[in-house]
Amino acid sequence: MKEIAEKEFGARVERWTRDDERGFVFGKPAVVDIDLVIRDGRVILIEIKSSISIADVAIFARKAEFYESSEGIRASRLIMISPFIEEKAREIAAKFGIELISY
Repeated sequence: MKEIAEKEFGARVERWTRDDERGFVFGKPAVVDIDLVIRDGRVILIEIKSSISIADVAIFARKAEFYESSEGIRASRLIMISPFIEEKAREIAAKFGIELISY
């Protein structure tokens, strides 16, 4: 995916990692990492998983909020990609403004 985004679309792909000392994302201190696609000043947060549950959506939403508050910028898109997405997860993702892509 990184190679396609960079070579075909001129985007930069990065892994963003920060210590969440307050435990905002997981309820206890932990390292949080998010994949970013950056192009023309727009930041897209992406999560690729083998399956997506309600809990996965909630955690990704907290990761996005943590990223945005840490960096002081708003992501232009939040995207989760998976071959299997629970139906209830689709409903919750829509409420958080998270796009779900199934392949």
